[in-house]
Amino acid sequence: MSKPHKTTAEQVLRAAIDASYLADETETIKALAASCDELQYSVSREQAQRLINHSREFNNAPLLTHFMHEFSLSSAEGIALMCLAEALLRTPDPATQSRLIRDKLSVADWQQHIGHSPSLMVNASAWGLLLSGKLLSEDYRKQLNNGQLLKAMFQRLGEPAIRSAMQQAMRLLAKQFVAGETLQQAIQTCRELATPNSAYSFDMLGEAAICAADAQHYLSRYRSALIQLGEHKSQQPNGTTQRISIKLSALHPRFEPSQGLRVKNELIPKLIELAQLAKQFDIGLTIDAEEASRLELSLDCFHAVFTHPTLKNWHGLGLAVQAYQKRALPVLHWLRQLASSQQKVIPLRLVKGAYWDNEIKFAQSQGLAGYPVFSRKQASDISYLACARYLLAHTAAFFPQFASHNALTIASIQQLAKPTQDYEFQRLYGMGENLYRAYQAQQQAKNCCVYVPVGRHIELLPYLVRRMLENGANTSFVYQTGNPEVAIETLLADPFADIKRCHFSPHPAIALPSQIYPARKNSSGINFDSPSELNDTLRELSRAAKTEYIAEALLHNTPARQGRGRDISSPADQRNIIGQVYDTPPSLISGAIDDAARAQTAWAQTPVNKRAEILEVAANLFEEHQSTLSYLCIHEAGRCLRDAQAEIRETVDFCRYYAQQARQLFNAEQTFQGIVGEQNKGLWRGRGVFLCISPWNFPLAIFTGQVVAALVAGNSVIAKPASATPLCGMQIIKYLQQAGVPSDVLQFVPGPSELLGQQLNSDVRISGLAFTGSINTAQRINRQLAARDAPLASVIAETGGQNVMIADSSALPEQLVKDVIRSAFNSAGQRCSALRVLFIAEEIADDTVTLLKGAMQQLSIGDPSDESVDIGPLIDQQAVEKLERHIEYLSSIQAPVFQLTLTEKTAHGHFFPATLCELENIQQLPEEVFGPVLHLIRYRHEQLEQLIDSINGMGYGLTLGIHSRIQMTIDEICQRAKVGNIYINRDMIAAAVGSQPFGGCGLSGTGPKAGGPHYLSRFATELTVSENTAAIGGNASLLMLDEQQ
Repeated sequence: MSKPHKTTAEQVLRAAIDASYLADETETIKALAASCDELQYSVSREQAQRLINHSREFNNAPLLTHFMHEFSLSSAEGIALMCLAEALLRTPDPATQSRLIRDKLSVADWQQHIGHSPSLMVNASAWGLLLSGKLLSEDYRKQLNNGQLLKAMFQRLGEPAIRSAMQQAMRLLAKQFVAGETLQQAIQTCRELATPNSAYSFDMLGEAAICAADAQHYLSRYRSALIQLGEHKSQQPNGTTQRISIKLSALHPRFEPSQGLRVKNELIPKLIELAQLAKQFDIGLTIDAEEASRLELSLDCFHAVFTHPTLKNWHGLGLAVQAYQKRALPVLHWLRQLASSQQKVIPLRLVKGAYWDNEIKFAQSQGLAGYPVFSRKQASDISYLACARYLLAHTAAFFPQFASHNALTIASIQQLAKPTQDYEFQRLYGMGENLYRAYQAQQQAKNCCVYVPVGRHIELLPYLVRRMLENGANTSFVYQTGNPEVAIETLLADPFADIKRCHFSPHPAIALPSQIYPARKNSSGINFDSPSELNDTLRELSRAAKTEYIAEALLHNTPARQGRGRDISSPADQRNIIGQVYDTPPSLISGAIDDAARAQTAWAQTPVNKRAEILEVAANLFEEHQSTLSYLCIHEAGRCLRDAQAEIRETVDFCRYYAQQARQLFNAEQTFQGIVGEQNKGLWRGRGVFLCISPWNFPLAIFTGQVVAALVAGNSVIAKPASATPLCGMQIIKYLQQAGVPSDVLQFVPGPSELLGQQLNSDVRISGLAFTGSINTAQRINRQLAARDAPLASVIAETGGQNVMIADSSALPEQLVKDVIRSAFNSAGQRCSALRVLFIAEEIADDTVTLLKGAMQQLSIGDPSDESVDIGPLIDQQAVEKLERHIEYLSSIQAPVFQLTLTEKTAHGHFFPATLCELENIQQLPEEVFGPVLHLIRYRHEQLEQLIDSINGMGYGLTLGIHSRIQMTIDEICQRAKVGNIYINRDMIAAAVGSQPFGGCGLSGTGPKAGGPHYLSRFATELTVSENTAAIGGNASLLMLDEQQ
């Protein structure tokens, strides 16, 4: 009877972890602080002060310490140093290396740093321009002013010498943090540094795997490392304690919650193999902590390995837990229960956490209800101590390993622990050495395990930059402890007193995700990485599937359902009927426009505050009914689960943003300066009847954005949805009318364009048109409007684009490939902003293509309602056939084509596999290819100007991506490219409303940009009112002047 009880207990504890994901920060930190009541700050402070004083007596500060003291990351020079460290060593070609060096060093003021540092190496050339040993002469020092240093250095030494010096500088920096490029080198380094009772945990450097080959490479490295450590231990059985840390995302290219089932099936056997090998050699094996979104999956994997029968009675499998996460203590509760159930001990590495800034950004971008991490450093410190207290209280379940470089934290743990308790401290190689020398000089000091990164220079770059950020930040304890100019008192502030002074509140500079915009509420998102929230979402979608969906014309006081309806089937599976649509009879169009024209005057006179409130009510309704909207977006439009939710958020954001903008534009009377005796002011008002024609690829967001912009500007609207997605449009109109839009002000006319288009576009009462679709359709509609004997209509058109990304050889390949995959294949490439052509520097082209193909092979194509699916269907069979003809064309010009294979699961839908093809030039691509097809073109840097001209020559101008670490290159492209949106070192889709106004130029659209401050003005007309205030007989303001002024 005990086994079910344990299962229930485990489930309760796992549910508690999930419940704490985005927990209220104030309540959480109050509870954590209360658990540490017995801790006496004065005792910890006195001990920490002794540690810092003692540590400052050592005069062996490493080179990097001098660098970071002199060039902190609050300076342009520090930023330049970081950028060079991140990019120089992996940039393969000398020409780009030289451009990178020029770019980063020419913008900084190095003169101010000469003579400041006690390190000769730092002074030699203001952080290493002459690390080859040649010091600056007095003449050259004079040229430091006015940006002449770099020019002088290149003239004197030449570019090859400068490049060599800079590469040597980066390697010297790297050696501060990395013990060796190979494990044998690292073991030898540690052997030379070893003290009695030393312990080392080796980290085989590498970022997350992108493809299967990456994962296999890291598995081989881990396996080889364990064997080498085992052999070393057999040769020196009484030598230092050695362990190894592994990163789960390095062992699987899709280590993410959406791929949980696949990950567990494929990764857990590998982990068990590594653990068995570690057990065989008696080498400790620690699973490293990663991003918050991966925590639940990491715990699942840990549980499977920890409870495996072959590892019974082995106490070497450890886990790292991040104290800055609100889930840290609940995780420890669960781990204690797990250890107890297996009668084993878990080596538990407690860390503060290294992804804090990314976690804040991610939560904001997803519109989460809160943050998974604490917003104040003091809160993270308190959480760390609360977790440390718990670990020390349960050493039957844990071997505590406290990773910290903070003297106050070390002293507090000493106070919490009993003298006889078994635990250790940990520090990073290259950090905190003097602090721990001071600590270990004490009586009864515990062991300090050194966490040792191992890897080639090219693999250490992301790790190196993270360590530089941590060291160089002015708030870094390591930075301040080693800086004698920083008073010790400032380092030993009581976190408990500080947090009480601010009433346990979150940091005021970090608003909740819902409040990041000062004038409007951010849309709320779904935390798909939370098991409970995901399950709730899937249940709601199942309920939404039980509703009967019908789209029909919604006309003012006119029954519109006539004739027979036609079925709407899912593009993912034609056998799945989603609902029915009854097309609008053409005979009803004229009457609908009559009603709209009559209603517009009263609607325009409705106070703008009221119109804006209606939009905000509608936004709330969209969020309230997001399961219905999401279901339709997935099954009618073929959008994948997360993409559908993102589109709902964009829909909501459009409503709230345009409401905010309307209040600013229509409430403010603009006053114009003029002659005395006149008052001149400007007002805005609606144009009349707006026709809104929306596309199928964004059936919620673009449809709503056009409609609500026209409405809030004081227009009545005839809304025509895409014929492929009328059900989505119908739901939006229902909610808008439910929010308060009168039925004669907003009318809905579903039906094919060939049936309704001519009649709508040629009606003289149409004052404006908002359209999103192809350039050919936009031009045809524009001609129809122009042919009318009527006032000129306002036309807002957003069409497609031949969107390109330019990546030079300074780009980080892993980041580049991730962004390319998302930009080209998200939404099956059916975004107007999607990447169509990748221009890749020939120096990195071969490696990038290999990596790109490997990443493509990890993509899943299929049912968009399945959370694990990356690429859903195309909208219809016609779209599939058009892409098939394009592939035939590519074959005819002998362009190499790489294409994924479709499975039987896609047999009943409109699917097309992700495709990569290589072209010689962009002229081989005469038109936009709308789908999951990426074209790649190699280029040389000297062709950049010609390349940009060829892009501009296509006539399109929507989006453009840049991947480069060279600002001069970025600036040149930005200045020359004729496009509407440029994205730098990121993907190039999913523009955020209000933050990244979206729209193109040329063949890509008319502007103004949707989701931007000028959009509403195109839906309105300006009125200027000029009044002669002297008409009553004189100018009172002049006649009453104060003569004493």
